Amino acid sequence: MIHDGKSRKLPFDPAEAVAHLCASDPKLGALIDKAGEFRLRLDPSPSPFESLLESILYQQLHGKAAAAIHRRVREFFHGDPTPQQLADTPDEPLRAAGVSGNKIKALRDLAAKTIDGTVPTHKAILKMPDADIVERLTEVRGIGPWTVEMLLIFRLGRPDVLPVTDYGVRKGFALTFQRVPKSRPLEATDLPKPDVLFRRAQKWRPFRSVASWYMWRACDLARGTPPAGRAVEQEK
Repeated sequence: MIHDGKSRKLPFDPAEAVAHLCASDPKLGALIDKAGEFRLRLDPSPSPFESLLESILYQQLHGKAAAAIHRRVREFFHGDPTPQQLADTPDEPLRAAGVSGNKIKALRDLAAKTIDGTVPTHKAILKMPDADIVERLTEVRGIGPWTVEMLLIFRLGRPDVLPVTDYGVRKGFALTFQRVPKSRPLEATDLPKPDVLFRRAQKWRPFRSVASWYMWRACDLARGTPPAGRAVEQEK
């Protein structure tokens, strides 16, 4: 999807979320004070179909390579394809654009499940609970919970999503809440298990998406880089 540079308003009050997190978890509050303003901006989201199409094309690829493939796909269709256009397209043009065989199968399944209503429309998804969205969208080949969690946070602006398997969230948690020696790089054994992160995050409800954003920000601060605000690891 080509973004137009415009962002939509969050469906919750960021100031209320930050105040709740600071009051309920002083250690997280200290990170928030250091990291500064909550600056998540929602990506444009015309439809779940287009969001998932983009996610499938970007999986397990570096950003520039994935963007080039996505651009070639859009050039072939003269824009984002409709589900029916994608379903009717033979494999050859997609392969020529650089789409792998497994991803072509995933795209075809996405098109079929959008046509049959398994993947909801944008209007319908706005009214659905988070758990129902995860259940429906993970029926698509190649789409796991992590991908849907990123859609919930960055496309729909849902306030209470906790991606416990996300590397950046786990690393930020270790940097913020665990005693990790600063004399050595963070190791895999330093990262919290999902259940450890989940238990701590109970006090963050109903704003666990905001807390997750600050976990990513903790990683940015450790690297001394500007706030990215989102994870880059793709689903395996």
